[in-house]
Amino acid sequence: MPIKTIIEPFRIKSVEPIRQTTREEREKILRAAGHNLFLVRSQDILIDLLTDSGTGAMSSEQWAAIMRGDESYAGSPSFERFRDSVQAIMGFKHVIPTHQGRAAERILFSVMCVAGDVVPNNTHFDTTRANCEFVGAQALDLPCAEGRQPSVAAPFKGNMDVQALERTIAEHGAKRIPLVMLTVTNNSGGGQPVSMANIRAVRAVCDKHRIPLYIDACRYAENAYFIKQREPGYEKATPREIAKEMFSYADGCTMSAKKDGMVNIGGFLCTNDDTLAQREKDLLILTEGFPTYGGLAGRDLDALAVGMNEALEEDYLHYRIVSTAYLGDHISEAGVPIVEPPGGHAIYIDARAFLPHIPPAQFPGVALAAELFLEGGIRSVEIGTLMFGKRDKDGTEHVGPMDLLRLAIPRRVYTQSHIDYCVEVILEVWRRRNEIRGLKLTHQAPYLRHFTARLEPFGT
Repeated sequence: MPIKTIIEPFRIKSVEPIRQTTREEREKILRAAGHNLFLVRSQDILIDLLTDSGTGAMSSEQWAAIMRGDESYAGSPSFERFRDSVQAIMGFKHVIPTHQGRAAERILFSVMCVAGDVVPNNTHFDTTRANCEFVGAQALDLPCAEGRQPSVAAPFKGNMDVQALERTIAEHGAKRIPLVMLTVTNNSGGGQPVSMANIRAVRAVCDKHRIPLYIDACRYAENAYFIKQREPGYEKATPREIAKEMFSYADGCTMSAKKDGMVNIGGFLCTNDDTLAQREKDLLILTEGFPTYGGLAGRDLDALAVGMNEALEEDYLHYRIVSTAYLGDHISEAGVPIVEPPGGHAIYIDARAFLPHIPPAQFPGVALAAELFLEGGIRSVEIGTLMFGKRDKDGTEHVGPMDLLRLAIPRRVYTQSHIDYCVEVILEVWRRRNEIRGLKLTHQAPYLRHFTARLEPFGT
């Protein structure tokens, strides 16, 4: 009889205490933070599912690599090990380190885009959209139809709508589209994967119109594993082989290495274009650092060189995907509406369906996040109207396409008992969901407002 229990494929060598708080303490903390969990101290969080970005635990091999780090300003062997590791997986000619993914996005869009350009993506994430819009370009989302329907289960809901891409090019003209992007996995769409067939189809459209294709590669290893599990013809391929094929269709990529790079800081920008690479390096020197360190310490580059390979280990990926689904399956079976099927790095609760009595303009995702914190000290993040909506000068709120609550699982940090605790908390909030009230904004910033916004419940 096969063993069904999925164990963590690692042993715990060091532990970090987490502080228990009372509900009364959490009520005071939430009021002081303006009901925005970004503004809560990490010491006051019991289970932190705000993000999987840079919050994972590094391996013993990564810590050993840190000791090899060479901190030379230029020409460090740490850079060479990092570059060789990335090229062995992705195959791009130029590998440009940055301190994190949004720096790579800023450089890419600053060099490739001008005001009035259009950049299609399956779905831009928050910093990608902000950096695109900051240079005056339009960040356009073209998710496949099933990607807009949280309850619909489909194997590759992260796909781009290829016909919509063709229509977009016909409408705006290829000269106004400096690049097309694909985000793998599709974070804003529920952590859903993109199929190899879709990558090839997007590549074909780009070739037809001579438009470069870039991949947002934050979770490339998870996407590769989903392809292995779900796409016919890839059952016997390794995640590394699948990743190589994915990137073979692209002209470059951006990456926040704080995800599938398995490190706490770092990112990079890749391209096959010599001229573009030189312009990107010139801008890198101005704001990040010399091209062989790009704002990172040598020890960070060495840890990343190891982490890129560890993310492709099949035992790890199996544990990663199955343990995330464990959370989603348990709450879904009890009736909690989630984005189906469970994503790779996170579970996304459909906050609009969870709290149908709260209109989108009253931020049901933020209200639900606040309630999970009050109930059990869990920190999560809204992917919805606060993050992707906009408010006009007259106060009119334009709502986001969906209102989701993301529970992002840090890599190699929490055990099954932690996840069981989260299940209990979520189901208790589900039981009394009709008591939860909507929120109103009292402060917002002009860009990326969700990071610093302050809100309060209606009726206070």
